[in-house]
Amino acid sequence: MSTGDEIEDSSAPLIEHLAELRTRLIHSVMYFLGGMIICFTIATPIFNYLTAPLCSVLADRGQDCDLIFISPQEGFFVAIKVSLLGGFILAFPFIANQMWRFVAPGLYRNEKGAFLPFLVASPFMFILGASFAFYVVTPLAYDFFLGFQQFGNAGEVVDGVQGAAPLSVVFQGSAQEYLNLTIKFIVAFGLCFQLPVLLTLMGKAGLVSAVGLRAVRKYAVVGILILAALVTPPDVITQGILFVVVYGLYEISIQLVARVERQREAKLRAEGLWFDDEEGMEEDLTGHPEDLDDDEADQDKRS
Repeated sequence: MSTGDEIEDSSAPLIEHLAELRTRLIHSVMYFLGGMIICFTIATPIFNYLTAPLCSVLADRGQDCDLIFISPQEGFFVAIKVSLLGGFILAFPFIANQMWRFVAPGLYRNEKGAFLPFLVASPFMFILGASFAFYVVTPLAYDFFLGFQQFGNAGEVVDGVQGAAPLSVVFQGSAQEYLNLTIKFIVAFGLCFQLPVLLTLMGKAGLVSAVGLRAVRKYAVVGILILAALVTPPDVITQGILFVVVYGLYEISIQLVARVERQREAKLRAEGLWFDDEEGMEEDLTGHPEDLDDDEADQDKRS
């Protein structure tokens, strides 16, 4: 066979994979658009539900929960943003299914069994983080922000003269600004809750180890502090909550990676591929055995 024929034969599977990827992406976009249209038709009830933390804080202060539009087009953009968020949440299971159907044919059976739990855990952890942000963090943040209001009164009477009333500075919030801040909370905490899933998956692939994660703990603390400062408003309450939560997830991730390493070691011992007396076998914990021969390393990779 000529070199030209070999190139044509090798390019055929690539074209098939690209065609399959295009099909999956088109289906994913269609699911997203469908979810977005559904949410657009019920954007007002969804937005009213998202205002629950603010309304609860205002009610405790004896104030009405009235948001305003400061521009004619703001109501439309609020509906669009609600539709984007709701459409993505509704479509995510279907999008994840399309991703799985594209990736699964190229995986071995044991690889499918290892990857599928992470695909299920990812949306669960995102919803958990979003719920924590909406029901716990957001009310605390708005209670902190609204504490800077000023309520004027009639002023004091001195020598029969009515004093000037103090300035009243009360909350009259923009619906779009409120929605932007609330979505920022939800997305930030939802993504931060992906940390155990990401690190455990990397540990499964041998890219990180529990020992390595413990060694860089102090750098992780600095990184989490910077993250908390970037993705939350400038108040110590939400930043402190995010830091505590993410650092706790980091410690949990270390334990999960250690568990993955113990399972890998037990499996290698059962197959006779683990040798405690060999130099450098501690590297086996990270999925990179250096003292196995090529056949054994290949068998370890497939296992």
